[in-house]
Amino acid sequence: MQLQEILYSQGFGTRRVCAGLVQQGLVQVYMENESPALVECTQAATEFVADGLRFRVQGVDWPYHEKAYLMLHKPAGTECSQKPSTYPSIYSLLPSPLRLRPQKAAVQGVQAVGRLDQDTTGLLLLTDDGKFIHRMSSPRHHVPKVYEVTVKHTLDARQVQKLLDGVVLDDDPKPVRAAACAAVGPLHLRLTLTEGKYHQVKRMVAAVGNRVEGLHRSQIGGLRLPVDLTPGQWRWLSEADLQAIQSPVSLSHEHAI
Repeated sequence: MQLQEILYSQGFGTRRVCAGLVQQGLVQVYMENESPALVECTQAATEFVADGLRFRVQGVDWPYHEKAYLMLHKPAGTECSQKPSTYPSIYSLLPSPLRLRPQKAAVQGVQAVGRLDQDTTGLLLLTDDGKFIHRMSSPRHHVPKVYEVTVKHTLDARQVQKLLDGVVLDDDPKPVRAAACAAVGPLHLRLTLTEGKYHQVKRMVAAVGNRVEGLHRSQIGGLRLPVDLTPGQWRWLSEADLQAIQSPVSLSHEHAI
């Protein structure tokens, strides 16, 4: 693939802009078995094997990814929207190339896989792979998501059992059940859901007579939010991460009230 096409596919601008970056000497490529390994390339049409290629654009290192898969530690006070109404968009936390990756759809760049409310924190996946978004969002696949819930009133075993047995929300007569639920502290509930209704955690907790004061998503499938990924930070998902998301997980929480 030509270097200008590689840059275009990764979101560095139009083909003309990408060609200009190369011609101006702003792109260097990591070449194996060469010294120095980082080699400046000024010919936009130079061909490279894209898979596994690493390069530097205007001083910033970048790996080639045919499809982008990311995790973001969503901070409070941000919206999962391209056009936020009140709070800053989560997309403002990402570098420009991830927001500009060319898509066949009308919206460019990576998209959030599902949404978290503005006051909810924790693990959020983003990708430009439409099939992955559909698979993760489909109710048929029942990908478990684990939430750490801070509640207003002291928890009791009855509330936990009701969440496991199922509660009825106002928009659906069919009971909604937690896949796993445990009180890990007097005001700390760990709740696992395999579906994603609007404000589901808050409404379920309200249905058993309590109130959510804080909400944090700690895990999707078998993928836990890394402790070293601080709020507002993002990183690429590895192959192991992608496999962990899809892998079966134990739905029994260790701690109970």
